[in-house]
Amino acid sequence: MSLQQKPFATGLSRGFRRRCPACGKGALFQGYLKVRQTCPACGHDNGHYRADDAPPYFTILIVGHLFVAPMLAFPFILTWPVGWVLGVTLPSLLVTTLTLLPLVKGAVVGFHWAVEQEAEAA
Repeated sequence: MSLQQKPFATGLSRGFRRRCPACGKGALFQGYLKVRQTCPACGHDNGHYRADDAPPYFTILIVGHLFVAPMLAFPFILTWPVGWVLGVTLPSLLVTTLTLLPLVKGAVVGFHWAVEQEAEAA
């Protein structure tokens, strides 16, 4: 099955790349996290896909499981002074979280588009 036959894979992939889920060409965001009302390439209305609290929730879940949990296995967390640990971990957590947030929001918008496509097809 190709990506065209799987709207969920298509929507998630295009959204994660911060592209319009309908065409894959136009930019999905206007700035850091603001979704464009209409796609500049195909004119699709992306403004009605509400992401709300899902992107921050999934971003925290991903960062927590992939970054924080393994970090607790490293002995420097317990042996280094608290100031050093915070100085090393907080900037890397901040950069990881802020990098993932627009990607996850794009994937959520792409998921909403895919659900709409499935509903229209049914």
